[in-house]
Amino acid sequence: MDQERTARLAARCVEAFQRRFDPGATFDGLTAARAPGRVNLIGEHTDYNDGFVFPMAIDREVVMVGRRRADDTVRLYSVDYDQESVFELSRVEPDLGARWSDYVRGVVQVLQEAGFRLGGFEAAIAGDVPRGAGLSSSAALEVSVLTLLDALFDLGLDLVQKARYGQRAENQFVGVACGIMDQFVSAAGKAGHGLFLDCRSLDYQHVPLHLEDARVLVIDTRKSRELADSAYNARRQECQEGAAFFARRIPEVRALRDVTPEAFAAYEAELPEPVRRRCRHVVTECQRVLDGVKALAAGDLEAFGRLMNASHASLRDDYEVSCRELDLVVEIASGVEGVYGARMTGAGFGGCAVALVHKECVEAVRQAVCRRYPGETGLTPEVYEFTAAEGAGIIDLAGA
Repeated sequence: MDQERTARLAARCVEAFQRRFDPGATFDGLTAARAPGRVNLIGEHTDYNDGFVFPMAIDREVVMVGRRRADDTVRLYSVDYDQESVFELSRVEPDLGARWSDYVRGVVQVLQEAGFRLGGFEAAIAGDVPRGAGLSSSAALEVSVLTLLDALFDLGLDLVQKARYGQRAENQFVGVACGIMDQFVSAAGKAGHGLFLDCRSLDYQHVPLHLEDARVLVIDTRKSRELADSAYNARRQECQEGAAFFARRIPEVRALRDVTPEAFAAYEAELPEPVRRRCRHVVTECQRVLDGVKALAAGDLEAFGRLMNASHASLRDDYEVSCRELDLVVEIASGVEGVYGARMTGAGFGGCAVALVHKECVEAVRQAVCRRYPGETGLTPEVYEFTAAEGAGIIDLAGA
């Protein structure tokens, strides 16, 4: 992780804690936790089909600094929103005036429902994961809460529990039907590695990225994702229809992840549209993840880039979750020499694209996007360079 960036966030939290809660608070009496955001390198819309994904944790994170209280009150302060939110453990309800706090409240409720004994606590929160860009600032907040509470109350949580409880908080309390990928990679990421995750078994493998001569760029289109929720639900329903179709013909099929490319080819003519194209994306995308992991493990960035390009075409044409803005930034980036591959990442209909770029070509990509994209869209893009970061953990405040 970027220790200087983490130290700056932790210092902001400590200063805010002293200002809002206790001017006399010292490092010795405070616990600090961090959890990163993520970008998915390949494997889009496969997680809720029990499929494979290959994200990496990024060097942007959420930091929480806090301590236990003697009562059952929870006091939270967000540095970024300059808001305080207070609730009792016995009455955990959404805060319509401070929606950011719902991710914390959801985690608290889920842990209590699971039988963990918590006490009151107070904490200051700060982060530098770009919000609204599809880089999982919400999962980073959930996992940082879980990491902090695990330390404060000695809960004994493992990585899988952190991911599951974070996902459950977002599903049940916040009301977002996300898969488990975001929370899992925030909890289990490893510096310099991607995370190959089987979303059914939750078996995972850290895969070295071999990016000595390459960089991961994320291009934020700044296009809001108005259609994302309704389209996401529609795609899930279409995938369920497709899985049911194959299950009637192949007994061992429980989800689209179980359909091989050969089985899909044998039956695709019988599938109605658009279910056929939705299924084709999931089946081929799962295979692209498997092929991509092999390519990166072998250091073959060109092969991985070709798979990224194929993934974007599939998301655009078969899954139909791209948009003009995403297609444009992918087109611009792909036209720059030294770009191995580019694709939309995240739910779609806006948000970000990810590109794998030779290290000498980063500025050329940035300039190409910033020169052409605003004139054709009226939007000002953001271009970020990320490195693969360590998953969640406790920060040593004395050494930060």
